[in-house]
Amino acid sequence: MATVEMQVIGHIKSDFPSKFGIPRQSGLVQALRARVVLEPEYRVREAFRGLEGFSHLWLLWEFSESRRKGWSPTVRPPRLGGNQRVGVFASRSPFRPSPIGISCVTLERIDWDGGEGPALVVGGADLLDGTPILDIKPYVPLADCHPQAAGGFSEAHKGDGLSVDFPPSLLEKVPLALREALLGLLAGDPRPAYHQDPRRVYGLPFGPVEVRFTVEGGVLWVREVETRPG
Repeated sequence: MATVEMQVIGHIKSDFPSKFGIPRQSGLVQALRARVVLEPEYRVREAFRGLEGFSHLWLLWEFSESRRKGWSPTVRPPRLGGNQRVGVFASRSPFRPSPIGISCVTLERIDWDGGEGPALVVGGADLLDGTPILDIKPYVPLADCHPQAAGGFSEAHKGDGLSVDFPPSLLEKVPLALREALLGLLAGDPRPAYHQDPRRVYGLPFGPVEVRFTVEGGVLWVREVETRPG
């Protein structure tokens, strides 16, 4: 079987220490912020010349925490409740012949200086902390934007969302800079689509805190916020 060699050019620093709670697609929670830090050999200013003129970027990355031997021609997308199978090439499942992911993010700024510069601060990223970055490409509206495109099964339940009951005394335990993003994550329902038990308590690690919540009747109830170790 033919193979190609790819270089890991950097890693992402995000507020997601685990896969639970990460948005199902990039851009769903625009308030999220992450940082793309390049490997030292790629921290070359000339390589980013002209990038500041683009508002959005494509990140190509590796599903580093979802490696499996072999592959399956069908998968069970969370959008369909995990109960229906579709072809792997009709999905964005991490379990694919080549574990490559793609995310469209906003370019918030380029940090040119400092020990990690040039580094990119991006918005709306759906990546686990430490995810290997394989490439960065500019988003070109003329070629990449197709407003009339059909979304297939990905459009199922796209209007779903939850009301969030977050007591002020608990919200105060969350750093101010992370509150908007956290509220967006919770409203988007971070549970697997096949979990519907109102008695179940979920724990969402996000940045320096872990949020515990339950869901019943279209309302997400925040029950506890604790500081994560370390």
